[in-house]
Amino acid sequence: MSEIEWSRLKAADISALAARGAAVIVPVGSVEQHGPHLPTQVDMLIVTEIARRAARSIAAATPVVVTPTVWSGLAEHHMSLGGTLSLDFATFFALLRCICRSITRQGFGKILLLNGHGGNIAALTVAVNELAIELKAAIAAASYWPLAGDAFARILERQETVRHACEAETSMLLALAPELVDMRRAAEAVGPTAPELAEVAGTDAVHRWRSFKSRTHHGAIGDPRVATAEKGERLLAAAAEAVAKLVANDDFWALPA
Repeated sequence: MSEIEWSRLKAADISALAARGAAVIVPVGSVEQHGPHLPTQVDMLIVTEIARRAARSIAAATPVVVTPTVWSGLAEHHMSLGGTLSLDFATFFALLRCICRSITRQGFGKILLLNGHGGNIAALTVAVNELAIELKAAIAAASYWPLAGDAFARILERQETVRHACEAETSMLLALAPELVDMRRAAEAVGPTAPELAEVAGTDAVHRWRSFKSRTHHGAIGDPRVATAEKGERLLAAAAEAVAKLVANDDFWALPA
């Protein structure tokens, strides 16, 4: 099996991958509260695993490498519930800029910022639009759950996609690190526990910043009670397959800027 982790490769190996036109996957996560039953590393752990699985599945035919995970993102909305480490946008953008600039200086021209945290989505869109022009490279951002949206909807019982400390995330943690999950407290983590913005405004076409505590006093949105490791393995496999399909799509990377 080809080695796909940047941090495990020698410098010459990385240069050889660049010469072959390899795509670089940069997992981007977050460290934040995940209700009473899950650890703070959920987003970081899941997106790292999906990136590695995706890369391994295509490495024999498609040159690809996965960088170390950007473990901190924009999580100010979780701060009021504790356990959270957050960056501001300026720092987040500067960090991504330095990483992407370093990658392009090694000779790579295709970068996927693979996101594992909902709070990063808007910032990643802005970052890609800026960095693609500045660095003259094919830089993209994608969150794993919309990529695998149809498959996730078929697997999940009580929700259609990933929410927070929910059926999906709890299932994936049960598959990856069951020792970190306290299912005895899953019944305490059913939410939201307050009206959602779309219910009050009558539309989801409006945005207002809200703390997570104002939406759910225990820090979870969804229903983790039906989570299982088997379901989590299926979710991880579906997400990895969707990411792999994107990375291996030459037409996607060849789109004119």
